[in-house]
Amino acid sequence: MLAILAAIVFGFALLIDLLNTDFGAPDLFNQTTLLMLGLLLLSLYLAGVGSGPRGGGGGRWYRGRRPGRG
Repeated sequence: MLAILAAIVFGFALLIDLLNTDFGAPDLFNQTTLLMLGLLLLSLYLAGVGSGPRGGGGGRWYRGRRPGRG
């Protein structure tokens, strides 16, 4: 999820750069701010933050040798 948000932020930064505009808020929507926000989201994703629960009881519930399979 964080990687998707980072891609959206980077796409928005690219759009601002291509259109050469700041949408009337030069301190809020500048290239450096959006770049830092995108890199923050990407680094949080790579660090494993927001990747969902990692608990047991998922797909393979039976550990070991299954009975009846020779």
